[in-house]
Amino acid sequence: MLSKRLERVAYYVKGSAVADIGSDHAYLPIALVMSGKVKSAVAGEVVDGPYQAAVNNVEAHGLSAQIAVRKGSGLEVIASGEVDNITICGMDGPLIADILMAGAQKLNSAPRLILQSNIHTAKVREALMMLGYTITAEEILKEKRHIYEIIVAEQQQQPMTLTENEIKFGPKLMTERSAVFIEKWTREYNHLINVAAVIKDNPEQSDRLKEIQQQLKMFDEVISRENL
Repeated sequence: MLSKRLERVAYYVKGSAVADIGSDHAYLPIALVMSGKVKSAVAGEVVDGPYQAAVNNVEAHGLSAQIAVRKGSGLEVIASGEVDNITICGMDGPLIADILMAGAQKLNSAPRLILQSNIHTAKVREALMMLGYTITAEEILKEKRHIYEIIVAEQQQQPMTLTENEIKFGPKLMTERSAVFIEKWTREYNHLINVAAVIKDNPEQSDRLKEIQQQLKMFDEVISRENL
């Protein structure tokens, strides 16, 4: 059974083939093939232990003909045009961004991207802009006290241009302003307030204080004060 966050990632997969990068035990590709949502999948994994676990798991489900488990870094495990969906889940935003930028040539066939980051999702949005992708859906959800963000992106005729606030908070998420969204950013806001209080009288931290004050201003613009 998939976790809540992977169930939501699976919901956005459309088409016939998916590549799951950093697939760990290949739970997502197995669920997608077994449910009939896709006909074939690639499970990519760079670390020996998870790679072998994925191989064993796929074999145990009798899906070796439909799911190719490949060892390699990032998008190097797929050929351009081989899949119409790419999922990257359970990583921090900068790592997801690095994987996409390093494998940019594998995106020439415009696969749908479903990306689930644990932290620093702004870096993912910046990479998507540089790659000519447009965010078509976003979700924020809480599971076992952790908050995750999911981004769905596709290549469209009109390039996406995001404001600084949209990069940080998410163009869809900041419009929807769900309870989980408010919880996440209220927590971050309060953390920054506490840091600012500690460093405000330290001249060596003046640049850091200015940076925090700018971030707090962004928070005020996006989240109403009664929520903070």
